[in-house]
Amino acid sequence: MNKVLLVFALLSVLILVAAKKPKDKPEWAKKDIRDYSDADMERLLDQWEEDEDPLDDDELPEHLRPMPKIDMTKIDAADPESLLQMTKKGRTLMTFVNVAGKPTREKTEEVTKLWQTSLWNNHIQAERYLVDDHRAIFLFKDGSQAWTAKEYMVDQELCESVTIENKVYDGKHVKKTHKSDEL
Repeated sequence: MNKVLLVFALLSVLILVAAKKPKDKPEWAKKDIRDYSDADMERLLDQWEEDEDPLDDDELPEHLRPMPKIDMTKIDAADPESLLQMTKKGRTLMTFVNVAGKPTREKTEEVTKLWQTSLWNNHIQAERYLVDDHRAIFLFKDGSQAWTAKEYMVDQELCESVTIENKVYDGKHVKKTHKSDEL
C-alpha cells in the first residue's frame, strides 16, 4: 500500500513538473546575444520592463507629467500673469536678464551671481548661465518662481530688463527701451 502511494505521489509530482515546463522561446531569444539586432534588444527591454510598476508623477520626465490642476475660482481676470504663473508650476522656465550699461563679462558674472545668491537665500532656486557680456539666462526648475525673481531683479540698480515668456519687464532704474511696452 505504501509503495502504491509513493508511486502515485511521484507520478503526480512528475506531471506537475511537466505541466510547469516553460514555453519554448521565440526564435529571436534562441540567438547568441552578440547576434541580437536592435529590434531584438528592444523586445528584450520590453520584456524586462513588463512587470515593473509605473513611475510616480514626480519621477516622470517633465514632458510626460500631467499638467498642474488650476483652480479657476482663484484666478484674477485683471491679472493674466497669475494664470501664466499657475500654469508654469513645476515646469522648467528660462528667464533672460540684461545688465544695464556696457558691463564687461566679469562684471556681468559678478552681478548675476549676486542676484542668484540673493534668490537662493529667498528659497528661489535658479541656475544661471551667461550668454553674452551683458546677458544671462536664469533657469527655474519651478517656473512659477520666475515672477517672484523678476520682481526682485527689476528692483536692482543694474538690471536693464527681465524677459519671461517673451514679455519684457524693464528695470525700475533704467529708462524704457522697448517700444512694445510704450504702445
